[in-house]
Amino acid sequence: MSGLRYGEYILVHRLDSGRVAELVLNRPDRMNAVSAELGASLAAATADLADDPSVGVTVITSSSERAFCVGADLKERRDYSEADRTAARPGSRAVYAGVLALPMPVIAAVAGYALGGGYEIALSCDVIVADPGATVGLPETTVGVIPGGGGTQLLPRRVGAATAAHLVFSGRRVPAAEAYDLGLVDFLAPAGQVRARALDLARTYAANSPVALRAAKRALRLGHGKDLAAGLDAEDAAWHTVALSADWAEGVAAFNDRRTPDWPGYRTAIDSRP
Repeated sequence: MSGLRYGEYILVHRLDSGRVAELVLNRPDRMNAVSAELGASLAAATADLADDPSVGVTVITSSSERAFCVGADLKERRDYSEADRTAARPGSRAVYAGVLALPMPVIAAVAGYALGGGYEIALSCDVIVADPGATVGLPETTVGVIPGGGGTQLLPRRVGAATAAHLVFSGRRVPAAEAYDLGLVDFLAPAGQVRARALDLARTYAANSPVALRAAKRALRLGHGKDLAAGLDAEDAAWHTVALSADWAEGVAAFNDRRTPDWPGYRTAIDSRP
């Protein structure tokens, strides 16, 4: 397992011959509160992952047993002036936009607290796996702000407008079992096994064509919320990307030969890296 450090608070490990990237939030003493430094490092890490076609799936985990991430570092921001808050906003947006823009499937492994911006990091992923002891929520209104990392837009897309409105207006912290019932998280792992469960899912996804995975994600994202015709057009464009790829030819050949595919999308990407 190889690793790369981004600043003090973000680690990236490459697993399964590099096909799975594990991005670790690593500020355990502050339960991964998003300081300016952690945010900038996370944005840099996701930018690098987005530019690396050899990554099939990314999993976001935490080095803290207490929290996935508790959101913005309010102690750091306590003395911010209005000008400071305005100046910091573009960098803050970039943190969550970087996760949302990752072109490969992304899985969040949530244990402990995932609150505010921490839950928004998870919401920016495609799949959320939670420990039974996890707690999620968007409590920003209880401290005089609103979700600013995509929460007001991503949560309704998961659970519907009314449920999202209630959770944002109340600032409720939702325990894992209820979160699963509401659709706030997608899977409940056995206690203490959230990372292992997330990595199992990642390996299942990463066994498939990396070209197809990215095209499927693009079609799912572009088609969501559009009318059916626009969604089908997005799917058709993604289909053409795959149909003209070497992965398509390999997939068909492997099926007919009754063997495991050796996806050129991985091999070519790794061989072409500087």
